[in-house]
Amino acid sequence: MSTFERYLTLWVALCIVVGIALGHFLPGAFHAIGAMEIAKVNLPVAVLIWLMVIPMLLKIDFAVLGEVGRHWRGIGVTLFINWAVKPFSMALLGWLFIGWLFRPYLPADQIDSYIAGLIILAAAPCTAMVFVWSNLTKGEPHFTLSQVALNDAIMVVAFAPIVGLLLGLSAITVPWGTLVLSVVLYIVIPVIIAQIIRRRMLTSGGQAALDRLLAKLGPASLVALLATLVLLFGFQGEQIIAQPAIIGLLAVPILIQVYFNSGLAYLLNRLAGEQHCVAGPSALIGASNFFELAVAAAISLFGFHSGAALATVVGVLIEVPVMLSVVWIVNRSKGWYERGGKVSELAKEQR
Repeated sequence: MSTFERYLTLWVALCIVVGIALGHFLPGAFHAIGAMEIAKVNLPVAVLIWLMVIPMLLKIDFAVLGEVGRHWRGIGVTLFINWAVKPFSMALLGWLFIGWLFRPYLPADQIDSYIAGLIILAAAPCTAMVFVWSNLTKGEPHFTLSQVALNDAIMVVAFAPIVGLLLGLSAITVPWGTLVLSVVLYIVIPVIIAQIIRRRMLTSGGQAALDRLLAKLGPASLVALLATLVLLFGFQGEQIIAQPAIIGLLAVPILIQVYFNSGLAYLLNRLAGEQHCVAGPSALIGASNFFELAVAAAISLFGFHSGAALATVVGVLIEVPVMLSVVWIVNRSKGWYERGGKVSELAKEQR
């Protein structure tokens, strides 16, 4: 990880302070930015989201989808966690903690919006940072790449229906037009643009040219993320100052969800007899979130001032430390994992 990525939590914390201060002293500027909308899409945020998302999608090679059968156990486990467990478990945790246990300590008019933000966060599997987590666990690179490519392909068609279903079950009004537009703007179009650029770079200069481009765009992607957070906290500042515990309360269901889903994916891979180099990234893909997409979708659906937008940002705030803790657990438990009966048998067969 680069120094910038390693200290992402610190930069997010600084963005909270800077955003709140700017929102307090320059409210007119923030209201002007918030008003720059077309069809409920904020144009400055749309540009920033593209700067965040496209460099990440450049890493994805959809040609590797033909290799998903090589590690079918790990692929199956991760798909089950990402699409059949994670969004629904987060909705349940949101209803339990935000809708019930923490309700007396949160603004009554934002309860549903907080739950919506948590659901949106969990419905988008992580893309770029997964490569970092996989590398730290010595994960199988071909599995990681094919799994991420498959998740991105599924996300194009599954993100909107799952979010719409769970928001509907939560009795939250679903603006379907805006939701579908968000999918087109922040998933479909960036995927197409990224794949066109990727193909041209590989054709003209090979992998070395693509790597050089990624090295240049990487910092710009993180700067765009931080700029988006400054804008968001500029709008959220008054609410956070009035009730600073909100961030901590929103972090509780996110933390539980991360450890539950990563642990479940890890155990299911062990029961299935999958290798540790696959189980590690499988657990990490099953736990982490595509928070850039979540932030964009929440702002599009509910606005800068919404609890949904704030809930997705809490996911950004805790992403690096919590995922590094999952990496530590996966690495430290490798011996225990490989003592599993089916895992040992599979290892012997491969020798």
